[in-house]
Amino acid sequence: MSGRHNNKLPTNLPQLQNLIKRDPHSYTEEFLQQYRHYQSNVQIFKHQPDKPNKELAELVMFLAQIGHCYQEQLANFPQELAELLLNHHTVLESDLRMTFCKALILLRNKDLINPTSLLELFFELLRCHDKLLRKTLYTHIVTDIKNINAKHKNNKLNTTLQNFMYTMLRDSNPMAAKISLDVMVELYKRNIWNNAKTVNVITTACFSKVTKILVAGLKFFLGKDEDEKKDSDSESENEGPTSRDLMVRYNTGKKTSKNKKKMEKAMKVLKKHKKKKQAEVFNFSAIHLIHDSQDFSEKLFKQLETSNERFEVKIMMMELISRLVGIHELLLLNYYPFLQRFLQPHQREVTKILLCAAQSSHQLVPPEIMESVVMTIANNFVTDRNSGEVMTVGINAIKEVVTRCPLAMNEDLLQDLTQYKSHKDKNVVMSARGLIQLFRSLNPHMLHRKDRGKPTESSTEAKIQNYGELGAKDHIPGAEVLEVEKEKEEDEDEEGWESASVSDEDDDDGEWVDVHHSSDEGQAEMAEKLQNIPPEERKAKAAAVSTSRLLTQEDFKKIRLAQMAKDLNAAPPKGQKRKNVEIDDSDEEGGGELLSLRAIEHLHKKPKSDKETRLATAMAGRTDRKEFVRKKTKLNPFASTSNKEKKRNKNFMMMRHSQNVRTKGKRSFRDKQIALRDALLKKRKFK
Repeated sequence: MSGRHNNKLPTNLPQLQNLIKRDPHSYTEEFLQQYRHYQSNVQIFKHQPDKPNKELAELVMFLAQIGHCYQEQLANFPQELAELLLNHHTVLESDLRMTFCKALILLRNKDLINPTSLLELFFELLRCHDKLLRKTLYTHIVTDIKNINAKHKNNKLNTTLQNFMYTMLRDSNPMAAKISLDVMVELYKRNIWNNAKTVNVITTACFSKVTKILVAGLKFFLGKDEDEKKDSDSESENEGPTSRDLMVRYNTGKKTSKNKKKMEKAMKVLKKHKKKKQAEVFNFSAIHLIHDSQDFSEKLFKQLETSNERFEVKIMMMELISRLVGIHELLLLNYYPFLQRFLQPHQREVTKILLCAAQSSHQLVPPEIMESVVMTIANNFVTDRNSGEVMTVGINAIKEVVTRCPLAMNEDLLQDLTQYKSHKDKNVVMSARGLIQLFRSLNPHMLHRKDRGKPTESSTEAKIQNYGELGAKDHIPGAEVLEVEKEKEEDEDEEGWESASVSDEDDDDGEWVDVHHSSDEGQAEMAEKLQNIPPEERKAKAAAVSTSRLLTQEDFKKIRLAQMAKDLNAAPPKGQKRKNVEIDDSDEEGGGELLSLRAIEHLHKKPKSDKETRLATAMAGRTDRKEFVRKKTKLNPFASTSNKEKKRNKNFMMMRHSQNVRTKGKRSFRDKQIALRDALLKKRKFK
């Protein structure tokens, strides 16, 4: 057997590794020789662990590659390698330490080492001051836990690792604690560790004294990073023209059928492109999995009051407290006076603080506390001494607060704010109208008589409940639409059978009539039928439907559409035309639990840019003009110049008496137009 071996085989480890993988039994002697060589190198290494050892690194990788071929002989090899790393990882040379880790990862991929012991070792190695090693270990830890839970969740291993990570978060080494937190966040995002235990372990990071760990914990509960959102918004804005740009381009150009078709085609492409873009998704289920949200918010607020962190970090803490209070409807009464200190127009990031005030308001907060917040916003923002943008932001914030806590608004303040519907600033006008529209649905009697609008069925029944009052009803308002719809469907079924029989009789003619009923027409017909029914009969039908069946989400959707159709079909005031209002299905399911910053900062009219902004835009659009100059190249560089070029280079005193120069100043405006046109056509021809 040895006669066919290569003479250099003992020193050529890659070749020996390849041969062993093909036929392990034939090369057992060569393997044992290399294994003894490895053991002797290990003894040398233990005496000088801080020195580089290239030969030991090669032998370790060789044994890791063929570990599955000689499992009996290499039974203690993984444990021995792990002990070497654990005992000497602080003094090991970086390349040798990385080789040891890669060998252990290779053995783990071959399922030759226990995952629990290896992952605990790797978490210990996160303390090393080696960025590349920490990145490698982080990737392996996430991938390994993902593979372990791929087919079914290994709860025993997950519990052990989660307990170990909980201790790692309290570790004195900030780098190890930060990577442990990153691992848990990544596993939660990948739906591997998405249970309540993981979330409540991450809550401890929000009280860390290390700023990086604190910020990472806050970002986990708040969702995406604000800077990333701004970057994505700017990228989406710069991706291409908007629908408004296309309309402006068409309206300012020549009105032809060809241009109209181009515009319509571009609008279709733009709509298709917008549909392909996935909406920004935030996973806020983590906030719902917190065990004691009241205690967590109180501790976080106490930390906020005594915090010496940067203002950006304090804003993040305010946002998290506001979301906790708003989503879980907590009572944190000291939080609102704390926010009022920052509600000033000159305050940095004041729109985010206004958003926090709106997000933390709900119906269980005592009205006098929220009324104080609303009055602070009104006094500091909604005054004529401020700019239109500041007033708009203030009214928008008041509207969002009152939407969640209607008792925070008193009648005098409301009528004062509605007077801004005739303000000179368009943004202020639109915000004031939005506030009027809100109270038309909440309680029209609080508005001035001329602002209440045409009374509808829903507006006459609208009433703001007192603090602690439950508006329990014996029926669901609007449920009668389901009974009417059922009767309509039965009538349509009868008509369908009749039409089917008629079509069977007239089958010889071969004519089919396709009758199409749109959803809008159906809603209008339904609203008309409901208006013809007396109110007492409507309530009786609604009560019968509410008590006789369980309503599904589709049923509630039909009820909302019918209620909206009733409001839209109400008679307009005398002398006014009925406006066509489209019902958007996307807004039917409610606004959700969380507010966006756009609700506060929304401006209906784009503000005029100042001189510095316009100048910066102009300078950014300027480029080197030399790039756009047409280069004149002669076919023959040695040819003589033409008469035209000679005339251009002549002295003006020689040309002043020529016919062209003398008549040039006497040309009419029409002649100048013709000359300019010919010059432009000639230039375009040469291009």
